[in-house]
Amino acid sequence: MTDLAEHFGVSIDTVRRDLDQLHREGALIRTHGGAVSTVEGGMRDKGIDVRLQVQVDEKEKIARLAAEMVDDGAVIMLNAGTTTLAVARALRGHRDLTIATNNLRIPAEVSPSAFRDLYVFGGAVRTITQATTGPVTFTMTAGGREVDIRCDLALVAVGAVDASGYSTSNLGDATMMAEMIQRAERTAILADSSKLGRRLFAQVAPLDEADYLITDAPPPPDLAAALAEADVTVTTP
Repeated sequence: MTDLAEHFGVSIDTVRRDLDQLHREGALIRTHGGAVSTVEGGMRDKGIDVRLQVQVDEKEKIARLAAEMVDDGAVIMLNAGTTTLAVARALRGHRDLTIATNNLRIPAEVSPSAFRDLYVFGGAVRTITQATTGPVTFTMTAGGREVDIRCDLALVAVGAVDASGYSTSNLGDATMMAEMIQRAERTAILADSSKLGRRLFAQVAPLDEADYLITDAPPPPDLAAALAEADVTVTTP
């Protein structure tokens, strides 16, 4: 904030008040000692605590729709991301779920009454997302044999959706998301409307590898046509 105060020739208190006002108006996100842009391009490499303050209402709407797709007793996979954290909270009315995730925050967010078993995939931890990046596998204690796992539904939050498919900014995350999709009977992609019509560094999968796209607003016409051709059901509030 000192740099801003010097640049504009005002006091630090003035800068602080202006940043607080812009935060209230949704133009930026206040952080300790400064602020970050809410524009998607500026958010790609921001930490999870910043992302938790962006598109909050949209994520909650998506989470409620996603939770409606989950049957009691189902086996589900959830990947990293703030949208899937919202899904975990929305599952509080469910029972006897088996949940497998790489999202290290989900154990603290999901209601203990909602699940029978909860598994966290191992691997390297990305502190910026508070999630693991590694293979979607578990190893038997005796003999070290990998166990093949399947799920009824994978709920996969992505960073971008365009006519070429689903993508994210990190190659390791993309690999884990793709594995989750491959091991699921059904897949629902979760993406708020700010992510539609965009493409990021690493492709997760083409459009037709998912069954549903859950978002908060209808996609633009060209993307809607591509999703329809790929037989992806778009679900909005």
